[in-house]
Amino acid sequence: MKGIGQKLYHWLDERVHLDQLVEFMDKKSVPMHRGSIWYYFGGVSLFLFIVQVVTGILLLLYYKGSEQLAFESIQFLMSKVSFGWLVRSVHSWSANLFVLSAMIHMFSVFFERAYRFPRELTWLTGMFMFFLALGFGFSGYLLPWNELALFATKVGTEIVGVVPGIGKPLMILLRGGPEVSGATLSRFFGFHVAVLPGIFVVLLTIHLLLVQRQGMSYPLRKEEERESLKTIPFFPNFLLRDLLLWLVVLNVLAILAVFFPWELGRKADAFAPAPAGIRPEWYFLFMFQTLKVFPAKVWAIDGDVLGVGLFALAGILWTLVPFWDRKSRHGEKGRLLTWTGIGVVLYILVLTVIGWLA
Repeated sequence: MKGIGQKLYHWLDERVHLDQLVEFMDKKSVPMHRGSIWYYFGGVSLFLFIVQVVTGILLLLYYKGSEQLAFESIQFLMSKVSFGWLVRSVHSWSANLFVLSAMIHMFSVFFERAYRFPRELTWLTGMFMFFLALGFGFSGYLLPWNELALFATKVGTEIVGVVPGIGKPLMILLRGGPEVSGATLSRFFGFHVAVLPGIFVVLLTIHLLLVQRQGMSYPLRKEEERESLKTIPFFPNFLLRDLLLWLVVLNVLAILAVFFPWELGRKADAFAPAPAGIRPEWYFLFMFQTLKVFPAKVWAIDGDVLGVGLFALAGILWTLVPFWDRKSRHGEKGRLLTWTGIGVVLYILVLTVIGWLA
């Protein structure tokens, strides 16, 4: 077996120059310090995305993306197909954990200032992928074509519609017409399985290449000690730890899917009254709750318009932080940014809990 492995390696090396990759992997190292645990959440996000792709392909074998058949196809999958309910639960739970892991990864990069030169493009590609992850969640929520998804999508697209100037055309583009209907379902299905994954994979490839090229960032407080800081080889030490954490996450995912299976609910009926307790997924709850407490008018501006505008501005400033935060190390600006990040985290947590309990 060893001889066969060596021959296979030699055969591949002659064609794709594996020796160069192995040499690069041998030289790559990861700094070890108190905050090293945050390095792993990028890998966890990648793993959960892979789970999403695999389970999504399995679901796609049975799903029918039409108003008449969407709900019934999932009902058939969950009740008649062997382990169909499990695959759907894994897909749904991994989607939520994917957003959570990506959010933790984003905030850890922010607090460690790992977006600074020369990693601006790494931050930008990561942020665009995070926005796409939210798009995955929003588009996928409608696909079961159940009661809650229909009315939540109505609310979500109405919020998009209040954006000045482009809001109405954008809402019609998302809905495929003036109302949420079967055309919206078909459009969201296309976004969810083709458009968003295609863009995401391109950004992911660029992001991973940048991370591999630039290596792991050093925390601000450790930059002066870079030469004396302990490191471990990326391959195999760090990679094996990463894979071990993937195994732990897989077990957590399996426990959630088995003991808390994802419910299907009732089929959507556009003529039925909206059920009580309509709310978006948890990662949109803080925005939804904020818009609920905005007054109808703030001076001459509609409350919804002002709220959406402030969230859009905050998102742009957050995305562009590498370009306006260039010198924040341990000075006043650095402390202000740290406290701003802490405030954002607390705001999201508190408003999410309030929205969940409301």
